[in-house]
Amino acid sequence: MAWQCGIEERPSPNFGPRRDGAAADMVVLHYTGMETAAAAFARLADSASEVSTHYVICPDGCVVRMVDEAMRAWHAGAACWGGVTDVNSHSVGIELVNPGHQLGYLPFPEPQMAALERMLSGILSRHGIAPERVVGHACVAPERKRDPGEKLDWRRLALRGLSVWLDAADEGGTAAAADAARFQAAARRFGYRVPDTGAWCAPTRAVWRTFAMRFLPATVGSEPSDGGTALLERLAEHWPVLDPTRARA
Repeated sequence: MAWQCGIEERPSPNFGPRRDGAAADMVVLHYTGMETAAAAFARLADSASEVSTHYVICPDGCVVRMVDEAMRAWHAGAACWGGVTDVNSHSVGIELVNPGHQLGYLPFPEPQMAALERMLSGILSRHGIAPERVVGHACVAPERKRDPGEKLDWRRLALRGLSVWLDAADEGGTAAAADAARFQAAARRFGYRVPDTGAWCAPTRAVWRTFAMRFLPATVGSEPSDGGTALLERLAEHWPVLDPTRARA
């Protein structure tokens, strides 16, 4: 189905009202992480699964709506971005059909990326969402999730005003030289939930991995670096998270 033919409707029963008067002020990007699109649609429409999303974008650019944007889809689970702890109530979820890291992770093809750009442009315009509020599932749940992963072209989205990006001046440094407290402070200011331990504990390393997948994809799997921390500090300076000190349901 071509984009011009409209958006296909495949309603999911898994949704509810946005809680406490919340409105969509974020977009969360996912991959489906299943072997086929059919398997993903079946799970997202199964009431027993208790998961759903607003939109699914197939590799050929076909767009399927499963939950109306006005409603709360169940796509983010236990998640946090800045002060937002009920990410589902504050977001629009978009699933990109892709088998993911455990089933043969693939590049996102051009028709899929083009459709994503169109979708994001419309969603950001309709809801007045800032580009820095377009995040990945791993951003809001770094200890649980890896999607959409390092193969999504976040720089391309940012060049079209649909996300944010800064080129790294230096990805150097070593694990010993990388200061955990400095990284944690920058991560919190940008929006990641990270403990204030001053040490490279498991949750902090999960945030580093998530950050690297998005902003330093060529370094995925490497140890934390001073250069990466400096990049995150610059990102946080340009786009500090909204209301970082005030918890929101």
